[in-house]
Amino acid sequence: MDLTTIGDGNLRHLLKKTCYYTITTTLVLLSREDSWGQTASPGAPVILKPVILDSRENSHAILSKRFASMAGAVSVIDKNEMPFSGNLTMARALEQTPGVVVQNFFGGNDQPRIQIRGSGLQQNPVERGILVMRDGLPLNRADGSYIAGLANPRDAETLEIYRGYMANRIGATVLGGAINSVSPTGTSEPGAVLSGSGGSFGQYNFGGQVGFSDETRDGFFSFEHNNREGFRDYNSSDRTGLSGNIGFRVNDITTTRFFAGYTDLGFDVSGPIPKYEIKKHPEMSWSGPIVTPQGVVNPGPNVWRDRPRRDASQYLIGNRSTIELGSHIYDIALGYTNTEDMFRFPISAGVKQSDGGDFTGLFRYAYTPDKSNPLPLVELAGNYTNGSMDRDYYLNFSGGKGDKFGDNKLKSTTVSFFAGMNIPLFQRFTISPSLSYAHARRDNDDEWRKNTRPTIAYNPRMPDRLLPNGAVPAENTSYNRSYSGLSPALGISYALTQRQTLYTALSRSFEPPTHDDLLATVNGTPNTSAGRPNPAMPNLKSKMFATPDLDDQTATTLEGGWRGNFEGYSWDLSTYYSWVNDELLSLRDVSGAPLGAVNADKTRHFGIDAAIGWKINASITARIAYTYQRFTFHDDPLRHNNYLAGALRNIINTMIQYHPTEPWIWQGNIHWVPTRTPVDNMNTLYSDDYVVVDLRSEYSLNKNLRIFGEITNIFNEKYASSTIISDRATPDQAAFLPGEGRGFFAGIKAKF
Repeated sequence: MDLTTIGDGNLRHLLKKTCYYTITTTLVLLSREDSWGQTASPGAPVILKPVILDSRENSHAILSKRFASMAGAVSVIDKNEMPFSGNLTMARALEQTPGVVVQNFFGGNDQPRIQIRGSGLQQNPVERGILVMRDGLPLNRADGSYIAGLANPRDAETLEIYRGYMANRIGATVLGGAINSVSPTGTSEPGAVLSGSGGSFGQYNFGGQVGFSDETRDGFFSFEHNNREGFRDYNSSDRTGLSGNIGFRVNDITTTRFFAGYTDLGFDVSGPIPKYEIKKHPEMSWSGPIVTPQGVVNPGPNVWRDRPRRDASQYLIGNRSTIELGSHIYDIALGYTNTEDMFRFPISAGVKQSDGGDFTGLFRYAYTPDKSNPLPLVELAGNYTNGSMDRDYYLNFSGGKGDKFGDNKLKSTTVSFFAGMNIPLFQRFTISPSLSYAHARRDNDDEWRKNTRPTIAYNPRMPDRLLPNGAVPAENTSYNRSYSGLSPALGISYALTQRQTLYTALSRSFEPPTHDDLLATVNGTPNTSAGRPNPAMPNLKSKMFATPDLDDQTATTLEGGWRGNFEGYSWDLSTYYSWVNDELLSLRDVSGAPLGAVNADKTRHFGIDAAIGWKINASITARIAYTYQRFTFHDDPLRHNNYLAGALRNIINTMIQYHPTEPWIWQGNIHWVPTRTPVDNMNTLYSDDYVVVDLRSEYSLNKNLRIFGEITNIFNEKYASSTIISDRATPDQAAFLPGEGRGFFAGIKAKF
């Protein structure tokens, strides 16, 4: 695992790492006695748990047993197992889940890089590679893209994670898998709750919820608002969310639930800075490349002039109904999402305005003739998603919307089918063959009717001074693409004991490109718009868009694992190796300007995911989650066998929880990245290793009132939480996204 040398001469840095070594060597283990339920507990979409309106059965125990029997990598996080944090980001909510890598970009309500097994890793920001769902309905658009900031762990009762082929049965045949956020109901969260918190970086949050239920119906409604000025100079963000669901028991065999939600999200894109500024001025935003007599240095976007920002809103409505007929369970769901998305990129890409809606219909069936068997004998599923989007492009004129240069009508259809069985053999063995099929269409109608497209440029020596406007010939960007793929899988599980399961699986995956891969602005620079590679030549003939003829990404994955618990210890260990063909890469140059997407010929993804836990005594529990990733090119003519840029090699998250008294909880978290990470595919520039330590405490004043406090990044570590991924980098490139400094937060939660 080629850990880098610990220490850099700084005594405080050395002491922190020495402290961490001591803690991890002493503990070596993870979580509470029941923590394996966190790392191996099923979600409703997987095993078709009916929509329920009461608590007549211990559904959590039943689902945990079913999940533990499955031949694949799965996890579930209950809301009570998420950190009590004043800033509960996806990175914090998922930090104890091995195999799920979440890197904060700007620290608030923005667009963290989320990837599982490297799928979609090289997008900036990551907007494909996994299926993101809420209550079993996709937040992804019909082409597979998603806005990471719309997934909010505060809204979830549980987060369900399906790594790799485990997500096939819910319509995701991609390499990474799926994350499903399950909303509370009036049955699970009765009564009213109000909460508020605030702290460093100008942050404040408030929210509330109410739930009710009777014998035949229940309802749950919630709202929240949070706002941050941010750690960095240009770093504000805000988010408002409203959601609700109402469930009805129609008769003895039929239940139905209606869902609705609205999210409004906005955040400044602080942008990257050069590596040498991480230690000196991590709060700064970059002002673009500098022209010197020796040439251009410090390439990167001019954040202060271009004011990159994203404002997105999405509403979702849907219904899910379950019919139980003895051993047969039928699950039907319909959903619609409408998304409005304004993304003001730096000048090289311009302003992208996307407005559209997506319809989803799905059907699932499970047959369980033997009620003592935790898994259904037969599983069938079908998913249909259709969407259309109006996408307009505008020049970024000094941080505002300039002249329009693109007008596209994008359409997408994705259809998938799944059939699988879980066949018990010899009491302890279960063989789980399955087959998935997916078909996708990506159509683009270019409705730009003018003969030319406008361009804009600024003087590189005086980057606030405009140069003469230009124009380039308008080339038609229309395309019609179709993709189809079969994804067979074979899983075998063995019940070593009643509490331990071994499994192995061989599977295929299929991932078509999104419209963001198929249509991209190109030939821009930090001082010119797309289509103008030379600021001094306003009428140079050049393309503004790339429409690459991409292949779908496929992979064959072999994986295995062991999970269980024994006398206060618990574990969930898995490993995988993927032979990937035509991996989709979104490339950028040294300045961060987009180059468009390409297919790599062959790549290899190898990983280890480990979660181990220990209940030390009645007051102290500990857990550690470890993720190892080795993603490489394979005999690439340009990149040889280099590491894929952006993939953290080793990630270690440790949590220690202490109950000195019944109402009082202390929790310490250590996030450690012990190896450097390549920024570019040529492996010439790296981000450094780092350790971040957080401390939290919660106290229950009574059964209805709780208060908490939190210190994040106690040692004020200066580090890069993520980077902008490029194909080839320079040492002075602005490519590093600083992590937040030390922060103090406090809050209160009241139940009625």
